[in-house]
Amino acid sequence: MKKGKRRFCHYCGGPVSVKEEDGINRDFCPACSLVFYENPLPVVSAIVAEDRRVLLVKRGKSPYKGSWCLPTGFAEIGESIEEAALRELEEETGIKGRILALTDVQSYKSRFYGDLLFVSYEAEQTGGALKPGSDTVEARYFPVDRLPRLAFPSNRDAMRSYIRSKSEYWSIVDSFRIALGKESPKNVRKNLLSDKLVEVIEKNAGSIARRWLKDVRDNPSTAGYRQLNPSRLLEEILGILSQFGKWMGGYYKDSDIRDYYTAFGRESRRNGVPLSHVLSALSLIKKHLWEFALSRGMWKRTLDIYMALELDRRIVMFFDKAVFYTSQGHEATGDPAP
Repeated sequence: MKKGKRRFCHYCGGPVSVKEEDGINRDFCPACSLVFYENPLPVVSAIVAEDRRVLLVKRGKSPYKGSWCLPTGFAEIGESIEEAALRELEEETGIKGRILALTDVQSYKSRFYGDLLFVSYEAEQTGGALKPGSDTVEARYFPVDRLPRLAFPSNRDAMRSYIRSKSEYWSIVDSFRIALGKESPKNVRKNLLSDKLVEVIEKNAGSIARRWLKDVRDNPSTAGYRQLNPSRLLEEILGILSQFGKWMGGYYKDSDIRDYYTAFGRESRRNGVPLSHVLSALSLIKKHLWEFALSRGMWKRTLDIYMALELDRRIVMFFDKAVFYTSQGHEATGDPAP
């Protein structure tokens, strides 16, 4: 039923007229000399989530009977807005909770109740047991990426705000789990945060290689490379960067790294490059990869910092293996040492 206009004063029962005040037409009782102020009604909602599943209730009454929504209701006289949100949560779901954060606030005009002020909170369960309440017929969790259409536009907006607020955190958690091998095999090495930076490195491999070549020919710790052909060295570093990219993308196994760098170590010895110079050259590759990644404008957000740390960890893992197998190859050959 649509909210009606006031016709009579609820104090004296006399007819209500209209009086302008501060540029606004307000209901006025001439007999009581009383102005009636209409303010938005406060409505509260609670977002309770577990493992990226959000608790929703199916409404048992109009409006939107049979539709899903967040635990939602009007604040009552004598309670704070936070207390109202927790009361509605318990009444509609059987769950006791505590407020974690304010998620969304917005105005909304309802044809049933008039002007409303929706306040949505993120909350967590502290007790109780999940069960539908007097105004609901069902209460259960839905994955955040497969939510049914919510009854109230304010609920939909609040959920969008909630998901935005969690997106960076979820990305970090996902990337960390994948990096540790806790996801299923089909997802391993996919969707790591630092993959974006790896793609940038692959596309700019030529620039990185030229910087490395200049450094390796000038650096005293890699003097053994000065005798080698620059074009050949450039091909060699491009090959190493290609190996790095393939391993980061999950296309190469540890055995591929072993075979490549064992052969690389043998060839370096045959070319007369001391092992210390070879290992220093590999270290310079790490340096230039890292410097190039930093030059792409990182450290602006928490997510960027995590990406940088994750990339650093992956670089270290790769080159630790490369150094080990290069050393084995360099030491195992029967060629005389330079």
